[in-house]
Amino acid sequence: MGGLLMFTLAIITCLFWLFVLVDATLGMRRLPMLQKVVEDDVLIKKGPLISIIVAAKNEETDIEASLRSQLKQTYKNIEWIVVNDRSTDKTGAIIDNLAKEDDRITPVHIKDLPDAWLGKNHALYTGYRKAKGDYLLFTDGDIYFHKDVIAKSLTFFQNNKIDHLTLTPNMNVTSFWTKAFVTFFLFGFSYFKRPWKANDDKSKVAIGIGAFNLLSREAYEAIGTHRKIAMRPDDDLMLGVTIKQNGRKQRVANAIPYLEVAWYRSLKEAIIGLEKNTFAGLFYSYFMVLFSISGIFISQIWPFVALFVTEGATRFLYGVVILLLFFVYQQTANVMAKGALKYFVVFPISSLIFMYCIARATILTTIRGGIVWRGTFYPLHQLKKDLHK
Repeated sequence: MGGLLMFTLAIITCLFWLFVLVDATLGMRRLPMLQKVVEDDVLIKKGPLISIIVAAKNEETDIEASLRSQLKQTYKNIEWIVVNDRSTDKTGAIIDNLAKEDDRITPVHIKDLPDAWLGKNHALYTGYRKAKGDYLLFTDGDIYFHKDVIAKSLTFFQNNKIDHLTLTPNMNVTSFWTKAFVTFFLFGFSYFKRPWKANDDKSKVAIGIGAFNLLSREAYEAIGTHRKIAMRPDDDLMLGVTIKQNGRKQRVANAIPYLEVAWYRSLKEAIIGLEKNTFAGLFYSYFMVLFSISGIFISQIWPFVALFVTEGATRFLYGVVILLLFFVYQQTANVMAKGALKYFVVFPISSLIFMYCIARATILTTIRGGIVWRGTFYPLHQLKKDLHK
């Protein structure tokens, strides 16, 4: 009986990853590449004002280099609203100094956080209220821009007559285990979120990536601005979701050569950083947590274990599963991150680490009664209330 159960599970797992492989292979091929966009010269010279709104809290390590990369854009009709969100380091001073060098920068300093707001969401909303542009680009204080990224993005935006464009950046991570974890995260994000479906106007799938969320002002105001998602720690994703829910057109494009983020510098930072949105991404549901952890174990860890504890046809099928996992990884993580494929050698360990992240975030959020994000505590009852807006 046990052997039959294992054999049946192996068949189901094999079929699941075969479906994912076909879906991901076809889907990733349909994902637009920003590098293939030819800039509209007329648009570059006479295009509309774009307001780049940067939220920064304790970003003294990256904020200056990030902003200097943005200031080099070939597209010139840009203003920067750089919001210093209650920083306790030199972030505010760095922003002020850059504003003295370039009058396109408007510094905004937030001293206090109003009730019923997450810090970053409030910072971006505050920046919007200062912005004059017909287009709004929301980004973080540690993103590095290639000089053509705005020109290509606006050309793509107008050519496709859309309301929202989000770009996938290159994750600039150096340490082995951090890179392994990041590439596994991209693998999971790809097969679970299926970003290519966000480009299907008939699909409910939606994507928003914090490194680059470009919207028309009209669309942003129509969906309720960041007020609509004031208490969502996964604000970038929810911005995209809200766009789709309101019947607006959204596109996601691969921009690895044009956009870079120093996401997390260590594995510890990555695990701590995911505290805020891992449980939120599962709708603060303990059932979803259990389902996710069980699903990861059965589909991504057990096949490797099964090679040593099963035999015959069952062992062969699990060998096929591992091969399918490799090809899915190749079609997802390896497309979204440079040199990701070599980290497949520690795939089972990366899976365990991610399971630990989910469990850790859930337990800590439950014990604390909320999340701690960049030094501010947000109660769970308030976070859950925002789910139903």
